[in-house]
Amino acid sequence: MKVSVIAVILALCLTCASAAKEATKKTKKPKLYVPQIDCDVKAGKIINPEFIVKCPPGCQDVKYRVYGTDIYASFSSMCGAAIHSGIIDNSGGKILVQKVAGHSGYKGSFSNGIRSLSLPRWRESFIVSEGKPRKGVIYPPTLEYSSSKSSTVKSESRKSEQDIKFTKTIDTSNTSEKSSEPGETFHKDYRTTPIPSLTTQVTTTTPAPTTAATEPINVTPKPTAPLMTTRTTTTTAAVKPRPPVHRVRDIGSSGVHPAYSSVAAAASRQIQAAQGRGQNQALRGTSTYASNRNVPRATTGLQRQEPVAAFRKPAEPPLNLGFSSKEELNPKPLEPVSQGNPNCKVDLSFLIDGSWSIGKRRFQIQKQFLSDVSQALDIGIAGPLMGIIQYGDDPSTEFNLKTYANSRDLRNAIEKISQKGGLSNVGRALSFVNKNFFLDANGNRGGAPNVAIVMVDGWPTDKVEEASRLARESGINIFFVTIEAADENEKQNVIEPNFVDKAVCRTNGFYSINVPSWFSLHKVVQLLVKRVCDTDRLACSKTCLNSADIGFVIDGSSSVGTGNFRTLLQFVANISKEFEISDTDTRIGAVQYTYEQRLEFGFDKYSTKQDVLNAIKRINYWSGGTSTGEAINYASEHLFSKSKPNKRKIMILITDGRSYDDVQVPAMTAHQNGKLVLFLQGVIAYSIGIAWAAQDELEAIATDPDKEHSFFVDEFDNLYKFVPKIIQNICTEFNSQPRN
Repeated sequence: MKVSVIAVILALCLTCASAAKEATKKTKKPKLYVPQIDCDVKAGKIINPEFIVKCPPGCQDVKYRVYGTDIYASFSSMCGAAIHSGIIDNSGGKILVQKVAGHSGYKGSFSNGIRSLSLPRWRESFIVSEGKPRKGVIYPPTLEYSSSKSSTVKSESRKSEQDIKFTKTIDTSNTSEKSSEPGETFHKDYRTTPIPSLTTQVTTTTPAPTTAATEPINVTPKPTAPLMTTRTTTTTAAVKPRPPVHRVRDIGSSGVHPAYSSVAAAASRQIQAAQGRGQNQALRGTSTYASNRNVPRATTGLQRQEPVAAFRKPAEPPLNLGFSSKEELNPKPLEPVSQGNPNCKVDLSFLIDGSWSIGKRRFQIQKQFLSDVSQALDIGIAGPLMGIIQYGDDPSTEFNLKTYANSRDLRNAIEKISQKGGLSNVGRALSFVNKNFFLDANGNRGGAPNVAIVMVDGWPTDKVEEASRLARESGINIFFVTIEAADENEKQNVIEPNFVDKAVCRTNGFYSINVPSWFSLHKVVQLLVKRVCDTDRLACSKTCLNSADIGFVIDGSSSVGTGNFRTLLQFVANISKEFEISDTDTRIGAVQYTYEQRLEFGFDKYSTKQDVLNAIKRINYWSGGTSTGEAINYASEHLFSKSKPNKRKIMILITDGRSYDDVQVPAMTAHQNGKLVLFLQGVIAYSIGIAWAAQDELEAIATDPDKEHSFFVDEFDNLYKFVPKIIQNICTEFNSQPRN
């Protein structure tokens, strides 16, 4: 018997243990459900402050815009930002998104195949991290989008006074709960203390945002405390209604929450009917009217305006507010404007053909081509800027570089250009561009290459060679796009044969595009954009003043003297200040020599003109003998060996006497046709002799032809006279290079 009892007890224990285990399994914390979003969903569209979402594959695409680095503007694609920050790759995955405050100065960068753009400022930001839940944080299984209503407003029938009292009790008990809903701002505004009218007794026994019903009277509703700020009121007497005193407000600044927009619109229409005046401003923003029959809503605390007897036909149709979401109610921020393609930072001038020969239809095709090019370039202050000149008999600027800073505004401006007519005077237009367009006042940025694209229908009616040469020497890269060029029978009518090769920056075909028909012009948009943005090949950006490494070799021997040495340094400074000095433009270096040599500063030491001039001023007079040959070898080894491959190497040697060593056969250097092998390495040598300098040595040092590269002056005080001649010779030699 005892054994049976024990067996029963054991069976019961096992059953209880099994049941407890099953119960534990059932009560186990459910797995977190992660909602999936599309690649283009922006963080600003979601109300939740922190959430986990899953990105689909294929979000590594330029059409999903991202703004910022590490901290992103809420206007960005969340999935694009996650790929940019390296949280996920193009295969997708879960990410954790946390909203943070907006700030200014979002930086653009290229990372993980995504180029993020810069943005001056935005109202809200977010950060992304690995899609793992943080401890103690409950994540929503569904996302709340700002475009949907924050709370539901259902149609309800008229309620009795008992229902109203019940509603009042519910609203009072749920005040704290409502404050945490998306409509929190609305409820706070709703609970502000009203200013009672002269005929209203205010009862403040209940903080609930509801209004007690009053007895209906068949008169026009009188103004009372504002709808959005009314507490419990009791009307003691009916008085003569007052006219409305509120002002019309812009819909964008309305204080009505999206969830109550339909109620507000209905109340507006009924009050207008009761007024009989078609007051379009009723209930727009925060109304100053209250109804004679107010039926509060159980879910919102709003009162509903019921129609009263003896309505008159409104003078105007009732106002339809027409908004249904928070985004529509508040002013929409402008979409961020691109800062431009940073890989194509050029200052661009389009010279468009406005002559009568082109005709109106082809002029429109030309404008569409310009519009397409501006879109493909991605105009912006950090990228390309574009202006347009129209030429006919005479050129005129339609707009300059600083007029428009984005492709959208530029395209709108292009559409408004009207044809001016006249001849096709391209040469006159190029001269105008060279003298008047690429100026600082017109938005020229200095560091960006200058590009002029000339559109020509057929051929010019004037000569272009001289104007083009001057423009090229000023650093303007000239492109020609010729449409329907002269055929064999028409070439006799062309004023200047081979005008394209005489005009463009280089004759290698890179700077010229020939289009057989105006109706094929759209096919060369991408080709032209690709060439313009290839800044490494814009050869004419390099001028005689911005593309050299210039090394001064200065005689510091005892015969010079302290005073004359200062004059010599001023001569060096006067030459240097004529050049455009920077780490990417012309660079300056200096060596002083006596029996020995000293590197005063190398090419990479100073990158601004002022720093170079200050460094020249600080050079101390050395004093000693004169070993010019050794100085040349020293400059070759310690100065010009550090020159950049793409720079013209120019040595300017200044001495006041005969060298103690042989300048024609410096150590380790042989002769070749009377010239030093040093200069076969690409160094162009200028020699300047003063007072007792030997003419034969000056000619031996100078590059051929001697008369263009060697100068003699009788005294130090006359050195300044040779500055313009030296600069002119340097530029003439530069501009005489072959253009193929």
